[in-house]
Amino acid sequence: MTELASMEFHPQPQAGAARPWAFPAPERGKLDNGLTVLRCHRPGQQVIAVEVLLDTPLDAEPKGLDGIATIMARALSEGTDQHTAEEFAAELERCGATLDAYADHSGVRVSLEVPVSRLPKALGLLADALRAPAFDDAEVERLVRNRLDEIPHELANPGRRAAKELSKELFPATSRMSRPRQGTEDTVEGIDSKAVRAFYERYARPATSTAVVVGDLTGVDLDALLGDTLGAWTGTSGEPRPVPPVTADDTGRVVIVDRPGAVQTQLLIGRVGADRHDRVWPAQVLGTYCLGGTLTSRLDKVLREEKGYTYGVRAFGQVLRSAPDGSGAAMLAISGSVDTPNTGPALDDLWKVLRGVAAEGLTDAERDFAVQNLVGVAPLKYETAASVANTLADQVEQHLPDDYQATLYQQLAATGTVEATAAAVSAFPVDRLVTILVGDAAEIREPVEALGIGEVTVVAAE
Repeated sequence: MTELASMEFHPQPQAGAARPWAFPAPERGKLDNGLTVLRCHRPGQQVIAVEVLLDTPLDAEPKGLDGIATIMARALSEGTDQHTAEEFAAELERCGATLDAYADHSGVRVSLEVPVSRLPKALGLLADALRAPAFDDAEVERLVRNRLDEIPHELANPGRRAAKELSKELFPATSRMSRPRQGTEDTVEGIDSKAVRAFYERYARPATSTAVVVGDLTGVDLDALLGDTLGAWTGTSGEPRPVPPVTADDTGRVVIVDRPGAVQTQLLIGRVGADRHDRVWPAQVLGTYCLGGTLTSRLDKVLREEKGYTYGVRAFGQVLRSAPDGSGAAMLAISGSVDTPNTGPALDDLWKVLRGVAAEGLTDAERDFAVQNLVGVAPLKYETAASVANTLADQVEQHLPDDYQATLYQQLAATGTVEATAAAVSAFPVDRLVTILVGDAAEIREPVEALGIGEVTVVAAE
């Protein structure tokens, strides 16, 4: 008998019944110092994720000191009243923890990840960073130098340069949104430890902050633990800062950031539209995904597969800022890069795709595929505590209800092709788009002007 004949074959395992899934709902509470706490028990997730949101938005930065929120965020982990910068880093490492912080238009966010067995120690370090940051002169000076070193590299990056120009074009010069999030060379140079501390003392306080804690909290007395750590953070009471309205000029036009000799052109086409408070958001998400959310989207099929202009073009919506009254705005954009000789033809075909969606609509197959990708993969997307904590923190920053994400998936699944088409057309109207091109103006200006998609202006790359 051959070896194959002697083998015992078993039937192929069959998939089990799908288990119902919904985005987890947090429990809300408040510490004695006024800090709002959202907790979410996720059995099996032994790495705890903590997000702390500080009400220190970029528009609160002092005039002429753009970037101070970023320097403050980075300095939070550079020493406290208990540890030097080196000691603080060593203590985090002993905990197996990571601590990051960044500043955006909505405020500063501090993120901690740590094994649950080391949570008490790590929360103590996080509390020290928030309660009594050192803001040492030498450390702040080092952070300022590092930031100044980063700026030339960002300007050399075509994608970052395009984003900077789009913000400058869309928003009025008086708006903080028109200027780089992390400041310019002129503004960052003026930042020192005294200014950083003054900014921190004025705006960073528990009464206007929120902490999100996600992970397996089995056996963890979180109330006592938070009280002993983040509860020791003190500060004055106060109301959240008023949120200024977002205004933008999306008159159709083209700006070429000139880079002589560039072999590629970076495209960034955008405008400001509805954010998550608007009823159209679910349909806008679906329509935008159908247009350019994946390799099989409408834009990629034409520009990448059929014409070979690019390795990929993406369409997306990114919330800029929301207010408690439900007002706000999102950046709606299309981005990608094409080879220089095909810049004109690629833009021509891109506009034809947009016009085609308006004239013929999306297909049911495109809509179904988008729902499958956006809704069907959600359980995988939120496997980690960090992904859940990040989304809950987004909801807090954007003044959304705690069940928003769970409701959104239901709305996405219920949105039809007609609604998705209408939202996509409204999001990307062919005559109301600001187009930024980072490339060789001598090569691309004439063919772009011939398209008639807006007045063309050329600016230096800096």
